[in-house]
Amino acid sequence: MPDHPYLAAPDHNFWRRSVTDCPPHLVDPVGEFRACISHNTKVATAGSCFAQHIARRLRGSGYNYYVTEPGHPILPEEIRARNNYGMFSARYGNIYTARQLLQLFQRAYGEFIPIEDVWREEDDVVLDPFRPTVQPGGFVSELEMRLDRAQHFHAVRSMFEAMDVLVFTLGLTECWVSSADGAVFPICPGVSGGNFHPARHAFYNQTVEDVVSDMTEFLRLLARVNPSARVIITVSPVPLAATARPDQHVLTATTYSKSVLRVAADILATRFAHVTYFPSYEVITGAFSRGAYYAEDLRNVRETGVSHVMSLFMKHATLAPEFASTQTSQSDSSSVRLAPGSAMSMAELIEVECDEAALDRR
Repeated sequence: MPDHPYLAAPDHNFWRRSVTDCPPHLVDPVGEFRACISHNTKVATAGSCFAQHIARRLRGSGYNYYVTEPGHPILPEEIRARNNYGMFSARYGNIYTARQLLQLFQRAYGEFIPIEDVWREEDDVVLDPFRPTVQPGGFVSELEMRLDRAQHFHAVRSMFEAMDVLVFTLGLTECWVSSADGAVFPICPGVSGGNFHPARHAFYNQTVEDVVSDMTEFLRLLARVNPSARVIITVSPVPLAATARPDQHVLTATTYSKSVLRVAADILATRFAHVTYFPSYEVITGAFSRGAYYAEDLRNVRETGVSHVMSLFMKHATLAPEFASTQTSQSDSSSVRLAPGSAMSMAELIEVECDEAALDRR
């Protein structure tokens, strides 16, 4: 029999063996992944709304979910949560793009001061343009906003300098930038605050080269303050709520965005030894689930899908594989086989804060 490389390849290299013939809840597309998280590892999170699921599961699993901006201890946990403390490691809200992450670092260290850095909604309502939704109702004055921002930047610097691992979820390529200095807003001005002006605000859709360049610069800056920090990159499986491209359907715009992010993540993980890609995107969007990981809106991710992602994360990224196997066996594996429109309801979703959802509100 002729010899060729595929004869000795492992089962996970073959679609039939590792996808078609595998029970959905046991599909494991992670591949090689160096375990790097112990119970003492300081794990920080940032990124799109899907990253909140990772933060929540880490916090509830006994691992050291590292939060440097937890809110005042005198406040009840419910109040702190309502004011977006603990949603991520610091109160920066959703960071959808690589450029947002890079500029967060630059702003926290005083290396970039955007020109448009305050939104005055009313006499007693002031918003931070780069965190427009973290303070419900806004700040009562510009002074309060700036004092809060200074405290926030201190927390961000502490996070970058002391964390052991950053889990960053890339969410979007589409973004709105200041025409004056290129500052990237988390959402289009005018949607959740501020006033949109076509002369001041420009739409930009990042390319693979943009994402790789921005992340490479971020990694360089991070190494300057924390040489031992490691980074785990994921790609959000949540489709775009809306696209600003008039020539594109939101479905094709989503395909472009996620494709760019996935390719960029692979390049970064290949190029840098301390960067690893975790395939949460593939777990949720994979055909093997037959759409059962998405809610009826075909956008929000059901808790069953999050459980599958996190059981694999615990199995491969942590030093506790026994936890992962337990979670897998207890994660309602039979529900993975249900088709869209089944008895699973929106009530079974875990609510996360997603600024992008506001794009579709009138």
